[in-house]
Amino acid sequence: MRTFLFNLLVLSAGTASLKAQAGYTNFIRQVQYPEGIQYDVSVASFGEQQSALAINPGGARFELWTVQTSPVVSYLLATQYVGTYVPLATVAIRSQDPYTTIPRTRADRPFYVDVTVSGLLSGATDPAASKSVTFLHHVQSYGAGGTGVGIDRSLATMTESSTINSNGSQTFTYALNTVPGAVRSKVRGEERFSVYSLADSSAPASELSSKYIQIWPVADASIGGIVDGQLLRFVIPPITLTLNDLYPASTTYAQVYKGNPSLGTAGTIVPGSSLVINDTVPASRVLSISNWEAVFPTDGVWTMEVLTNTPFGLERLSYITFTVNRTIKVNGTVTTIN
Repeated sequence: MRTFLFNLLVLSAGTASLKAQAGYTNFIRQVQYPEGIQYDVSVASFGEQQSALAINPGGARFELWTVQTSPVVSYLLATQYVGTYVPLATVAIRSQDPYTTIPRTRADRPFYVDVTVSGLLSGATDPAASKSVTFLHHVQSYGAGGTGVGIDRSLATMTESSTINSNGSQTFTYALNTVPGAVRSKVRGEERFSVYSLADSSAPASELSSKYIQIWPVADASIGGIVDGQLLRFVIPPITLTLNDLYPASTTYAQVYKGNPSLGTAGTIVPGSSLVINDTVPASRVLSISNWEAVFPTDGVWTMEVLTNTPFGLERLSYITFTVNRTIKVNGTVTTIN
């Protein structure tokens, strides 16, 4: 049985970036077909390395993994199948969030899937498995409050299947996600896009390339302690900001400005209200704020807004309008006696 060696490019166009900082380790898993022999080898965050095992005519699947050491969480970043006459394919996903370790976006935003296929043959005597590939789209919900850690991806639902029978690149545009959920703004889950080879006598249908994008919910907020239209007199009461599903890359804060609500107005940030999230999953917080009367230098009608700044722009999550009146009026008369 003829074998050959394959130079495996650890970091190349079309594969997700590996973690280079402390706290992460990276490895490549090689799975041989049809025997199912598996071999793992540690790799750096970039570079080039020869495959650990010779590749038989049945081909081999290479999986690119990064592992967070504390807490221990494994992330499958990319896969690639290699065979004697199997076509090559790459899948890349783009969104409005520049984060690249695992592509992600918000439930109300679009994303794009770029698929490139090369090596397809068209001769009359060429094997069927060399003439076309299959493009698959799977979707899976993380459930309420889920983050995707430990999910069984074999339970994902296939929503799309099509045949690609020509070489080249094409882009699939998804205006909105298809993650299951009754409240569309609050879904959380992932969408996976894969290219598979066709089965033949020497190898089963195999995954040539696969990527997934995580879908996170739209944030919301509420302001407690003050109600819309309230009159505040001599004591400014404490307030509570309830912040739900803040995007993994976001800065959220409350501001006040004089006058009625007006989008785009720059106000004064309420002390203690700023919250920066720099994480891989959404976050929810409750902030209690007191002794903040200094943000009202004068009496009158005021507006408070909760704003969040994400890769998708600056947006208002909640607002109320109230009146501050700390003026004391004294009614009396002055008389003189001659």
